[in-house]
Amino acid sequence: MGRFEFREDVVLADSAVEVWGDSLDDLFATSARAVCRLMADPASLGSELAETVELRAEALDLLLVDFLSELLFRKDRDRALFPEARVRIEADGEAGPWRLAAELEGGRVDPERTRRGIDVKAVTLHDLVVERDGGGWHGRFVVDL
Repeated sequence: MGRFEFREDVVLADSAVEVWGDSLDDLFATSARAVCRLMADPASLGSELAETVELRAEALDLLLVDFLSELLFRKDRDRALFPEARVRIEADGEAGPWRLAAELEGGRVDPERTRRGIDVKAVTLHDLVVERDGGGWHGRFVVDL
């Protein structure tokens, strides 16, 4: 399972997140978990929701932005957060375009039950990175708060 770290030394009004994964799929799933953790304690969310996401992009870093932006859209539209994601990334060729299929698990934000964090408004392109890191993958993204 991948890991993530919140970086306070990169930007002032936003939050930078460094993410590592054993695989590209793990990197994207870990990124989803990190964004959810910024917004709420996952232990305080229900697990009644299961949804799917399918996306395409020409570049891996843009696919990550699109994926995380989709999660934020569902938060705003449905008041739903998804701390668990099973992600599958495939490419049409060595350099893409890239396809993502994800199964999301989570719950609706309940004002009486959910321990809220900060409200993430958007994923930016600032300092965006998705790259191989030894035998795994590394990513960095900045979210607007």
